[in-house]
Amino acid sequence: MTATSESYVISSDDRLSLPHQDPVSELAIIAVSQNTPEPPPSNDNRAYRWNRTNYSKRRRKIDIWSFFLRFLNGSWLDGKKWSYLGGYTEAKQAARKRRQAIWIRDTFLELGPTFIKLGQLFSTRADLFPVEYVEELSKLQDRVPAFSYAQVEEIITRDLGKNIPELFASFERVPLAAASLGQVHLARLHTGEEVVVKVQRPGLHKLFTIDLEILRGIAKYFQNHPKWGKGGRDWLGIYDECCRILWEETDYISEGQNADTFRRNFRAQEWVKVPRVYWRYSSTRTLTLQYLPGIKISNYEGLEAAGLDREAIARQSATAYLQQLLTDGFFHADPHPGNVAIDPQTGALIFYDFGMMGRIAPGTKEKLVNTLLAIAGRNADRVVRGLVDLGAVSADADTDPIRRSIQYLLDNFLDKPLEAQSVSQITDDLYDIAYGQPFRFPATFTFVMRAFSTIEGVGKGLDPDFNFMTAAQPFAFQMMNTNGSNTPDANTFLAEIGRQAAQVGTSALGLPRRLEDTIDKLERGDIRVRVRSSETDRYLRRLSSMQQNTNYTILVATFTLSATMLFVNQYAIAAGVIGAFALIAMIVWFRQMRKLDRQDRPS
Repeated sequence: MTATSESYVISSDDRLSLPHQDPVSELAIIAVSQNTPEPPPSNDNRAYRWNRTNYSKRRRKIDIWSFFLRFLNGSWLDGKKWSYLGGYTEAKQAARKRRQAIWIRDTFLELGPTFIKLGQLFSTRADLFPVEYVEELSKLQDRVPAFSYAQVEEIITRDLGKNIPELFASFERVPLAAASLGQVHLARLHTGEEVVVKVQRPGLHKLFTIDLEILRGIAKYFQNHPKWGKGGRDWLGIYDECCRILWEETDYISEGQNADTFRRNFRAQEWVKVPRVYWRYSSTRTLTLQYLPGIKISNYEGLEAAGLDREAIARQSATAYLQQLLTDGFFHADPHPGNVAIDPQTGALIFYDFGMMGRIAPGTKEKLVNTLLAIAGRNADRVVRGLVDLGAVSADADTDPIRRSIQYLLDNFLDKPLEAQSVSQITDDLYDIAYGQPFRFPATFTFVMRAFSTIEGVGKGLDPDFNFMTAAQPFAFQMMNTNGSNTPDANTFLAEIGRQAAQVGTSALGLPRRLEDTIDKLERGDIRVRVRSSETDRYLRRLSSMQQNTNYTILVATFTLSATMLFVNQYAIAAGVIGAFALIAMIVWFRQMRKLDRQDRPS
């Protein structure tokens, strides 16, 4: 699955209206009208160190580890109140995190394709990173310098076995635009069809191989890190998942197969168009697709000028995605406005960029329905069990804090009517609670939630009265009433409610008996009640640590002063020995500071 896709646009008017948080796909070749002139490609001529075909493994290791060490140092300082000039405040901490998040985003762009893609993936993982990092990484723009036409020609000739004039009647030497993984050229076949040719960046496979080897070492470090490894986070598992996603995105054959599957799923809907793949002109590094220009779905003025019904488009976009998710089980991983256009003649939705698609595994729909029923019944215990079944929570995790967090969500959001619910708000609050808890949101879950939020935002832009929850209601009831098959069962939902009522009744009838058993155990001494003041223990431990820290501070000062005096009086050897003791005391003092910091963290 991909997070934020690559960036190509050919309408100058459309480019001017593009907001920063609305990146566009490398296949979203969108024109407001057929007469709109095409702009030149990106004029970003910065000399990126990674923009070459041969890479130095040593140089990459230095660049990547330097970034991560600076990141860890900055993250460590964020939690140290003494590091804030003029005194610590929450506002100062938030501002510092925001500056660091912007630096991370810019550094990822400087580090190149591997990190641009990782940043886009991490922008969906609010369960792993603070919200400031997630928000900035979601703005990561994938617009970089193009590579030369000579390199394009070499790749096409090597992969397809013929040179460009033999394959195409015309081929634009200047790309429409360039992104980190490749660039797109407009061309025409000898049979007359207009096509777009997507060509992969030279040396990409070698760069990924070097970078991912280095990142594996960093994942191991994070796995054992006292802060980033807490809560049982499986950083090596996250690394393996990212590797799979990155390698899949470099396989254009897989992307073409995704496009064919997506088109077959919508063959009965005339209001959805998907570019046709020309397999004769495609390979693992070259992909040729039908040219389907349209009006970008967020270009509201263009839609109005074409006389299209914005309310109908909002409903169709939601319906199309819900069909992908709940009916087909094969969905577009990132349906942002750059990946969806509107045919100016028919009003049909045009989808672009199928590099990474989400798949709903068999049985997942039923688990999802059970979780939805538990949410509807405000049963936090059943919701937790559902999340464990879905893989969002580890089976061996401490579920008590998770259950309390979920109960808070149920108590604070389900008191509103469905029409008043906001997917974006619920998602943000869920991620706020999830950060620091033992959640492990699968990639499918995070991409679905972000897609829901994106579609809701696009729908409200098209129609201020649009409500995604209302649009999803028929699909949700269909899922509940289908009972895991294609044959509707109208009594399934009522039966579930009846079963829950029976469970409540059984629990109520058995409550006196359980109370009696508990009292008997107390009388027999089988149950021990232990009262412990954890706050007092924490303060005592902190006091002890502070006392030891004071002792080591005095030792450091004493040894340093003694070594200085000996050195001034030309006793260099003795000064060196005493200086070594000062260094040892300094190391112990530093470890005590870290221990004190851990004790200050809330349990």
